[in-house]
Amino acid sequence: MCSSKLKNLTQENISQINGRPVLQPKSNQVPTLDRRNSLKKSPPKPLNPIASSKIPSPRLISLNSPPLSPNSKSLRQPPGSCKELLRSSSVKSKPVKSPENSDGGYKEVMSMVIVQKQPGSIAAARREEVAMKQEERKKKISHYGRIKSVKSNEKNLNVEHEKKKRCSFITISSDPIYVAYHDKEWGVPVHDDKLLFELLVLTGAQVGSDWTSVLKRRNTFREAFSGFEAELVADFNEKKIQSIVNDYGINLSQVLAIVDNSKQILKVKRDFGSFNKYIWGFLKHKPVTTKYTSCQKIPVKTSKSETISKDMVRRGFRFVGPTVIHSLMQAAGLTNDHLITCPRHLECTAMAAL
Repeated sequence: MCSSKLKNLTQENISQINGRPVLQPKSNQVPTLDRRNSLKKSPPKPLNPIASSKIPSPRLISLNSPPLSPNSKSLRQPPGSCKELLRSSSVKSKPVKSPENSDGGYKEVMSMVIVQKQPGSIAAARREEVAMKQEERKKKISHYGRIKSVKSNEKNLNVEHEKKKRCSFITISSDPIYVAYHDKEWGVPVHDDKLLFELLVLTGAQVGSDWTSVLKRRNTFREAFSGFEAELVADFNEKKIQSIVNDYGINLSQVLAIVDNSKQILKVKRDFGSFNKYIWGFLKHKPVTTKYTSCQKIPVKTSKSETISKDMVRRGFRFVGPTVIHSLMQAAGLTNDHLITCPRHLECTAMAAL
């Protein structure tokens, strides 16, 4: 009895591989054909055999929804969602003919075919978006009116600047106070002692700074130094000098230099009669007229400015280097350094001839 059972188990575990008997473990055994067929699930029968066999069923588009669990409730699409899905996928219905009609003819069956959008539809959507923006812009313009752009304003400024053709260091971004100084004062011959003293102070103050900043503080210098009356400035004591430093924010060394220069101007007046005669005497009372076509060619100092600077230093003046003196000559009209393309060149030349 036991031997027969063992024999049956052995025969079940032995399989033929390439004509040779091979003993297999229980886990590797393949079920027999009958048992395998019994395990197969029979597919559900379709309700309409004609539609299921002949009509291709539409593929469902995954909407990245989570998988349904057996315990979850049945999900229903909200009203209108199917229509939106079909509209977004460009669903088209096509008639499909079925040859299995009982009359021997063809039976038309509507089949839903999902057609995805073509790549060109993105460009079409973009064109629609641009058209909508243009319509909104037209409505705003009709309501608020058209606003002039910044570029048009800059263009008008460029045209105006080209008409005047000032010196090239005057640009569109130049400060109005600097432009007014160029158009009315720079290069005009000056023969007044107070104004010459003022220009000497301003040219010395613009060292390490710029003309625009100095011109904005011009009234401050006038108040601090009594309208550039050399006789009054020469009498400033230490208390007055310190009050100028505290009240007007002017550097102490600069204040001391201005007071010393006022004393030297008084000495020059005693020797030459006026500060005007002393300065213009180096040029024989005739201004120098240059003919520069570019600001890059205008020098920062000349041999004449070096000569005047050496003599003033010998007399005890301070802050009167060759560059400062050349700037004074330009500001006081001792030299006309306007470009020949600038309208102020001819105007200053005509003033010097008077």
